[in-house]
This record gives sequence, structure tokens and C-alpha cells, in this order.
Amino acid sequence: MAKRKKKIIIVGGGLAGLSAAMKICESNAEVIIVAYQSLKRSHSVCAQGGINAAIDSKGEGDSPENHFYDTIKGGDFLAEQPLVRDMCYKAPSIIHLMDRMGVAFNRTSEGHLAFRRFGGTLYSRTAFSGATTGQQLVYSLDEQIRKYEHDGMVQKMVWHEYLGAVLDSKGICRGAIIHDLRTNEVFTLAGDAVILATGGPSQVYAGSTASTVNTGAAATMAYMQGAKYANGEFIQIHPTAIPGRDKLRLMSESARGEGGRIWVPKRADDNRDPLNIPEMERYYFLEEKYPLFGNLVPRDVASREIYDVVYNQNLGIGGQPMVYLDLTHKSKEFLQDRLGGILDIYKKFTGDDPKVTPMKIFPAVHYSMGGLWTDYETDSEGMIEPKSPRNQMTSIQGLYAAGEADCHYHGANRLGANSLLSCIYTGLMMGPGVLSYADNISQSADSVPSSVFSDAKTYWRGRFKSISKMRGRENPYKLHRELGEMMMANVLIVRDNKTLDKAYNSISDFETRMKDINCVDSNDWANPTPSFINQLYCMIQLCKIITKGALMRDEFRGAHYKPEFDLKQPKDFDPHEYIHYQEQLNFGEVSADAFPKSHLDYMKRFEANNKKWLKTSIAQFKNNQPNITYADVNTSLVIPRPRKYD
Repeated sequence: MAKRKKKIIIVGGGLAGLSAAMKICESNAEVIIVAYQSLKRSHSVCAQGGINAAIDSKGEGDSPENHFYDTIKGGDFLAEQPLVRDMCYKAPSIIHLMDRMGVAFNRTSEGHLAFRRFGGTLYSRTAFSGATTGQQLVYSLDEQIRKYEHDGMVQKMVWHEYLGAVLDSKGICRGAIIHDLRTNEVFTLAGDAVILATGGPSQVYAGSTASTVNTGAAATMAYMQGAKYANGEFIQIHPTAIPGRDKLRLMSESARGEGGRIWVPKRADDNRDPLNIPEMERYYFLEEKYPLFGNLVPRDVASREIYDVVYNQNLGIGGQPMVYLDLTHKSKEFLQDRLGGILDIYKKFTGDDPKVTPMKIFPAVHYSMGGLWTDYETDSEGMIEPKSPRNQMTSIQGLYAAGEADCHYHGANRLGANSLLSCIYTGLMMGPGVLSYADNISQSADSVPSSVFSDAKTYWRGRFKSISKMRGRENPYKLHRELGEMMMANVLIVRDNKTLDKAYNSISDFETRMKDINCVDSNDWANPTPSFINQLYCMIQLCKIITKGALMRDEFRGAHYKPEFDLKQPKDFDPHEYIHYQEQLNFGEVSADAFPKSHLDYMKRFEANNKKWLKTSIAQFKNNQPNITYADVNTSLVIPRPRKYD
């Protein structure tokens, strides 16, 4: 008798979902890919600048160990070190794999892979396809999946929405509840495991570089069903985006990686054409303050400095919240070859050609370092055990998470070009473990009582029927905009407890107003409104996680900046001093004259802060609120130390 093929449900058709599907199909299992839109429209295609791997093609002395350290340091030591180390060591093979699959990476004149610099590192580590790297990676992985689709191993369900997990009486995930966005039908799928590769939650903010589908609803529904949500307060603000009335469009870090310079006029009232402002009258503030890394400091650092120049020094261009990103010193041919995709975007939406005039940019909400908490298992050498069913599993048995929906790889701040890597890595890494889980579950989804599935279907059909009948006074799209503007005003680059407390209390008002919502369209066919109203409820819950987590975390770490808790690092401090300080602590008492007094006092503050806050925040849904506790971070491989980039 033929053995039943394992069936895995993957929600999301971006890089994490596609790479997981490919890896699982290699082992002859069946996959159902559920996607909110066409796979080639997944938000992964919007990633522009590149993907990191320490291949050291330029002989700079780079290595996976350097990549690992830069990533841990860039995340302010809040990432899980074994996972990050394994990812960085697997990165070169991932690049070569994608190259063999046909990704059109840029090449040197000798035909080798070309690499450029990105923020937070001094090495040329980023492979790229012009400025459309994410798109090329998605297209290549989609081609691989088509082969399995032809063979009947993959079923694609596009324009379908994941509503939640089907949980049995023991709380084990047995499948998924699915909403057909065209017909409005709600049904269930049975599966041996479910993988959420649904991207980030940036739509909870009004000004974001993210797609309109990035609501975070799938991950939030998992949270409301019992999954842990970790480090939600760490929201990445990308330093360079095109200001706009409708949304903020990303201007990739690759522009700075290829020599772009950020500056403002030294005089606040200088309204001359930027090309007529002499060099000596320009303030290249990142280069002056951080001469070692210059314009390629990590994103959290660059965003704070731009904010400071605009709002504290009042040097924004023409008094507006904008600074210049200047590429005009590069040749048009060079810019078209390396950055053509993003420069065309800028010209299309502003009318200005960045090849001949400096761009006007400002920071924008871009990414979430937090996400669903997931487990992992290490081997005897501290690397990830490849077949462990624990890898990437949430706290709900049988429910997995990957890519931006996961929380462990970027700590308090993501380094640019690590996102594409973490998506593909998690998808490939988790595949064998998911199949191992499916092989060893005591009861397959096929043998679960049918009432488990019918009850879930009945609940969600009733919920959507109730939503469609709502005839209140609140417009859901207007309410969402107001919620996003509240988050922009109160939970962004610079945070303080008084404002955060006010913001958290105001979320309850949004929740109350939602009960008076008007389902402005109740047609059954291809009607997005009921779905959006359900997602809006999830976004309100997610705002609670982000805001309460930020309110409770009284420190300055990475993208979470509370000036009141800045430890005030001395300007002449060297982070290596802290290693010597730790060594003295480990072998006895610290000599009073071993360090300058101001340095010693600072290191004591830093040590005390880490004892309290070098923790992963864990939110769990309880009484309609996030109950937040803290878990230790695995710091077994690199000693946490103060960050410095100058």
C-alpha cells in the first residue's frame, strides 16, 4: 500500500514561502501555497538593493564570521546568536544556489559576481541585480515551484486569505481556515503542518514603504489563538524614502552603497538650487559624525541623525522634513547599470531626474524586527540541527513561521540586505524539520474529527456574515488611516513614556469605534471590505503589542530610542574596553585605575542595563490585551558590548 504523502500548507508566496515550498517538494511532499495576491506580486519583489553573503570576491578579508558579528552588532545584540551564525555561514551557498537557478546578478568585467557595500559593515558583501534584486529572486524561485506544480506536487491558491489555524482539542494546528477573496467563500484545508510566511505589519503605520497587503493580520491571528509574539516594539525606520501624500516609496540603501551622499545646506534659510550650493556650504552630517562608516551607518543610526538634523537643528530642506541624497557625482551610465530601477521610480513619482539633481528623502516605516516567536535546536557544534521539528515552530504545535513573520534574526535593528537572506534561509532551513514533524505526529490531520474543521468553518462564516451586516457610522478605511497616523505621531523614531502611555490608552478608543463600523460594501463577489474590516481588528491588536512593548521597555536599544534612557557613551570610548572590563570582572575585581572614570561609569551603566533589558519581549493574548514577559537571549557566541560606528 502506497504511503500517504505529507501535505504542508504554506501561507505566503514571497521568498520565505517559495523557498520552503521548494525544499519540502524536494522530499516528495505535497504543498498548498495560499497567497493573498499573485505570487509575482508578493512584497519580496519590492526589495531593491541586494542580498548579503560573505564571499569576499574582492579580497577584503571578509568571512561568514565577520558577517555574523556585524549582524549581531547591528541588531544591538538582541538577535538569537546560533540562528544568525548558521544563517551567515549558509549565506554563500544560498547565493550560489540562486545564481545557478538563473538570478541575473550583476557581474564584474571578468564575469564574477559583483558585490557592493551596505550599511553596518565595512565589506563589499551584497550581491545584487541592479536595484530589483527581490524581484529577480522571486521570479527564479517561482520558476522552480512551477516545475513541481506541473508534476502535481504544488497547488497554488491565489487571491485567497488565511484567517487562522484549525486547532484541535489539544491546541495542535491541523490546518487552516481560508477565505476566497473572489467569491467570499470560507472553507478549511487540512494539513500536517502550516507555515506562515506572510511578511510584516507595516500597514499599522500611515507612512510606510510597505505594500497595502502588509497588515500583519495572519501573525496577529496566530497571536490571538495562543502563539507568542516577540519584540513587537522594534520597528525599523528606513532612513531614505521618497516623501509622498499617498505613501512613502523606498529609496534603497544601495544608493548609498554605490556612493550616494546625504547632506543639507549649512544655513537653514538656504533655498538655492542644490547644484548651486558649494561643497563648503554643505553639511554632510553622517560623514562628519561617523567618518569610518559615513553614509553607511546602520539604519537606526542614520534615521536618528536625519531626525535630529531636521527637527532639532532645523536644517531640513526649505524648512521641510527632507534631506538630500546626492548621486550626481556619479556618471549616468554607472547609475543606470547599478541603480536604474530605483532611479526610475524616483523620476516617475517626483518628476526630477536623480542622475542630474539630488533626491529629496526622509525616513519611513519599513520593516518589523519582531514577529511570531519561534523555536530552534542546535547541534553539538552550536549550528542549527537541520532536521529538528522545533526549527521555526511557533508556540502552537504544528504552526510554523518564516521570513519577516518570524522574530529572531535581526534583533533591535536589521542590517540592510539581510532580509532577503533571512527569508530564503528560513525557508530552506525549516523544510526538513517540518517534514520530520509531519513524520512523527501521533495523529495525522486526516484522522482528526471532522467537527474540528466544521466548527472552525462555522465560526468564520458567522463572523463574516456579521461583519457584512455592520451599518454603523465609522468608515473602516478612514478609521485605519487615523489609527496609522496616531502610531506615526506617537510610536516612531523618538519615543517617551508619557506619549506612549497616551497612545496605548487611545487604542482602546479605536477598538470601541470599530464596533460602530459601517461595512460600506456587502456584496459577495470580489468584495475586499469585509476582509479589510477583519484585518483592521487584527491591526488594532497589533498596535497594542507594539505600543505596550515600547512603553514597558525603558531603554535605548537599536530602533527603540528613548532619549531619557540613553546611557551617554563617552565620545572617546572604545568598545574593546568593555571586553577588558568583562575579563577583569571574570577574574576578580575591576581595578579603579584600569579605565578612565567616565568610561568605567559608562560600562557599569551598560552592564546594569543589559542585565535588565537584554531580553526578548514576549507578548501573549490575555483578556483582550498583550501580557508581556521577557525571555533571555542566547548570547553564547559573542559577548554583548556597546555599539560604535565612528
